[in-house]
Amino acid sequence: MTGTLIAEIGSVHDGSFGNALAAIDMAADCGADIVKFQTHLAEHETTADAPAPPYFKGEPRFDYFKRTAFTPAQWRALKARAADRGIGFLSSPFSNEAVDLLEEIGVDAHKIASGEVTNLPLLERVAATGKPVYLSSGMSDWRELDQAVAALSGAGPLTVMQCSSVYPCPAERVGLNVIGEMRARYGLPVGYSDHTTGPAAGIAAAALGAAAVEKHLTFSRRLYGSDAANAMEPEDFRRFAEALREAWRMAAAPVDKDDVEPYRDMKRIFEKSVVAARPLAAGTRLDRADLAFKKPGDGFPAARYRALIGRRLSAALPADAQILPTHLTPDGSP
Repeated sequence: MTGTLIAEIGSVHDGSFGNALAAIDMAADCGADIVKFQTHLAEHETTADAPAPPYFKGEPRFDYFKRTAFTPAQWRALKARAADRGIGFLSSPFSNEAVDLLEEIGVDAHKIASGEVTNLPLLERVAATGKPVYLSSGMSDWRELDQAVAALSGAGPLTVMQCSSVYPCPAERVGLNVIGEMRARYGLPVGYSDHTTGPAAGIAAAALGAAAVEKHLTFSRRLYGSDAANAMEPEDFRRFAEALREAWRMAAAPVDKDDVEPYRDMKRIFEKSVVAARPLAAGTRLDRADLAFKKPGDGFPAARYRALIGRRLSAALPADAQILPTHLTPDGSP
């Protein structure tokens, strides 16, 4: 299988259009297939006094979303920059109006954030676009997720993303088991949206068949804002991308355990043949004490040694000489 690596920029640009452009370049340079943002229109998304999440209380959410928002023209320019760099462009809408904005700039697909899974009006608006959808699931139970999958049935191809809305996410909360459960439940491509800070979870998800892996990317984990502290810096992301693609190559290359032809030379070098444990005279009737087992493995196989016991030698053999069928009297072959 081949997979898709999504670099989640989120809001690490902190409202700087220049930083957002640079983030697209960073994602492309680090090996991402798609760069992803978040489209927040504060007045359509949140009340002015809505609480902040525990991992970021730097400023009121309404003010933060308002301050870090881009204009439609800027969103269009960001999408164009991604196209220029040869990577896809995604942004999570958090209101129907944000869906409309993203449709205006011509996005190819939509990403549903975990907190929007129960926002059926938003899901219905996204489904009406007919475009591919990546559906995160970080804070939803099966009933809520079933409802969301049904609401998006009219959209384009749907990828359901296992996710845990914990920042940072500890290993015990990753939920790799859910990847297979989702695939069996929905019969759809399944991905993994990673909120751990290291590479292991995403690589493990790819090995388990995740068709897409999303990972937060930042210029520096010391940047201000809600996303940077739980993101991966460029050099680490680049190594992660390389390892992830290697995991996908492994998953795409099933091995037939019965096909040992590629190991034929290694078997000859490392496996054992039956040899004389000591000098043996002609006429010796072989017993277990007469047999030893040594490299190379190009003689009578050690695995078949019992077939030699009780047979008689037709010629004398020195110690360590391979015992071959030609050395036995013709009263039946081993």
